[in-house]
Amino acid sequence: MQDELTQAVLARDDVARYLRGGGRESDAQARERIQAYLDELRTTQRYTIYRALRHPLYPILRKMDRRAENVGIVAEATQRGRVIYVSNHKSHLDYLVEPLALEDNRLRPPVIAAGINLFGGPLGILHRHVTGAIPIRRDAKDPAYLVTLKAYVAELLKRHDLLFYLEGGRSYSGEIKAPKTGLIHAAMQAERDDIVIIPAAVSYDIVLEDAMLARQGAKRRQRPFSRELAEMIGSAVGYQSRAFVTFGAPIPLRGWDPSSRRDVLDIALTTRDAIGRLYKVVPTALVAAAMRPSTPATELRARVAALIDRLRACGANLDTASAEVAVEQGTNALEQRGVLVRERDLVRVRDRSVLRYYARTIQHLLNPPKRPSRTP
Repeated sequence: MQDELTQAVLARDDVARYLRGGGRESDAQARERIQAYLDELRTTQRYTIYRALRHPLYPILRKMDRRAENVGIVAEATQRGRVIYVSNHKSHLDYLVEPLALEDNRLRPPVIAAGINLFGGPLGILHRHVTGAIPIRRDAKDPAYLVTLKAYVAELLKRHDLLFYLEGGRSYSGEIKAPKTGLIHAAMQAERDDIVIIPAAVSYDIVLEDAMLARQGAKRRQRPFSRELAEMIGSAVGYQSRAFVTFGAPIPLRGWDPSSRRDVLDIALTTRDAIGRLYKVVPTALVAAAMRPSTPATELRARVAALIDRLRACGANLDTASAEVAVEQGTNALEQRGVLVRERDLVRVRDRSVLRYYARTIQHLLNPPKRPSRTP
């Protein structure tokens, strides 16, 4: 028996065209492969269990001060129609922090698009049967998979809100990466006039996996999530941080042409730019961007003050406009993390790679990325 969503996907014109012209495959083989991908994508959200997740996760969540900004924008958008939350991706904790920011404010939970590497073992059962996450094969090239994924997301949006990460995976350098357009394109194919994108920016004083991410600098291969989880548990000893989730003005999908590559790229870049402006600039980022290998405290305050002036001029979402407060809070947090050390009136760097990671988190504001030129 096929569920309603599967039937709707198989009935879509783009899937039907693939089934009719499957290349070297017979129609039966093409249908079997698409059905297998649909079985992989199928997910269920059990909201009552979902709401109770915060209790077993309390040992982690109690170490984090969650702060949601501009929630009224989301409340109004969800009353009017379907919502797609599109966020930057800093940490595996994003999967907890952002949905709970919605739950804290009694907003309906979205289905989450997550990398397929997170679906092994008990965590996979939790994702598939409780949180309602759908596994995504990032960088997949199989045409059968791509047409199935886009059709599935388009039909899913007729029934649920969706949360996904515009960069795909986490940022290993600290920067906001270039956008991936696959899920944006799928959302545009939903053909609903009431769908809007809500840009969302997540930011932390301290990112739990900072040292792990900074050591790699760029993702070269997919490591088993069980190994990453073990390293995260080790990093959580003494971990304390604030987590900011900032929502932005809705970006309507109405009027954009899903068959136009230019339109798909433009809306992805528009969303990335909005996320970048919403990103909370925290003291650790200011201190990291202002630091030199060895910096007197008075010079550090002057450098941070100059940074704050530049960021305020470009409309950045500042946590504090006080250089003194930023230096005190940022230096304390980075010293506790083992990144900086204070020696009387001198601040020295102990871990350059992690310091650079935090400095790069605001580079999109100090040196805005250029949009690709558009040929007529």
